[in-house]
Amino acid sequence: MNMYTHIIIGAGILGASTAYHLAKQGATVLLVDRKESGRATDAAAGIICPWMTQRRNKAWYRLANNGAHYYDTLIGELKALGETATGYRKVGTIALHESSKIEKMNTIAENRFPEAPGIGRIERLDASQVKSLFPLIDTVEDALFVSGGARVDGRALRGALERAAIHYGATVIDADAELLIESGQVQGISIDGEPRYAKHVILTAGVWINELLRPLKLELDIRTEKGQILHLDLEETKTKHWPVIMGQRGLYLVSTEDGRLALGSTHEKQLDYNLQPTVKGMHALLTRALPVAPRLEETNIHEMRVGLRPYTSNSLPVIASLDAHPNVFIANGLGASGLTIGPYLGRELAELALDQPLEIPLGDYVPTYHN
Repeated sequence: MNMYTHIIIGAGILGASTAYHLAKQGATVLLVDRKESGRATDAAAGIICPWMTQRRNKAWYRLANNGAHYYDTLIGELKALGETATGYRKVGTIALHESSKIEKMNTIAENRFPEAPGIGRIERLDASQVKSLFPLIDTVEDALFVSGGARVDGRALRGALERAAIHYGATVIDADAELLIESGQVQGISIDGEPRYAKHVILTAGVWINELLRPLKLELDIRTEKGQILHLDLEETKTKHWPVIMGQRGLYLVSTEDGRLALGSTHEKQLDYNLQPTVKGMHALLTRALPVAPRLEETNIHEMRVGLRPYTSNSLPVIASLDAHPNVFIANGLGASGLTIGPYLGRELAELALDQPLEIPLGDYVPTYHN
């Protein structure tokens, strides 16, 4: 009989991190994923810089700030296991806005610095300084640089976490799983009718979580948002040390380790799982980017990535065990902050599933359900 201490359904960045942290502490872990197209981890650009945002929700900022700082620990642990290809690099972040907005962001970052040393150096830049750091930028009204800003390749980091979990004894399989319910209690999962038993089941399935909860007659408050990101080829340009650019109307430009540039992102309310890239989405991205970096007109399109982000109604992630099934744990609703929060929340979820103390107060992240 297949018996595990913990089975995790959903191997995006959150599930992979949870598996790694559980296995590292000696749990017997099975991580299952059906390789669903459109999972948010695979499409995200991976900006790790929550400190300039004007979002005032303290519970969200706690997760984002802790998550950004946790990268130093996590990347060090992965490197010690030989996992060096994570795409994580502390390249710094430049915010481009009108001067009044930059003044506010500067004040916010400086006020946050005492509890967020990862911010690093906070510096106003002029147009020539911006251009020296990111040569494609032609239009600058005002700019703020934060040296602690970083980027990460979500696909690469997810793979590294999965391999690290396997190193510590976890089993990873690609399959379509559903909850195994016997005598009214969740006993594990079923794959093609075959039972896999576990003391604890963890659901980290993003926008697809309600498919798993349906047999329990639960529907989590989760909505789907479609995000389109345009990837451009910069050919021989040496881009790996370019900082992340965060501009107006949600624009961002993120260079990659392999000579590409991610241009994002759209935020589209979605009622289904439509993954088709659209002309409207591409037009919206280019309309934001070309006035700032007109030479992007000369680049070639590599691909358009589409991801489905899970959001709660109040845009705050949730983490909990189920009231009627205390051996079932969920975490969800990371939205566009998945790569900032996911690795850290995965560690917290592992602690919850091991009945160990958490850093975060669970009462701030209680899920709500639709009747």
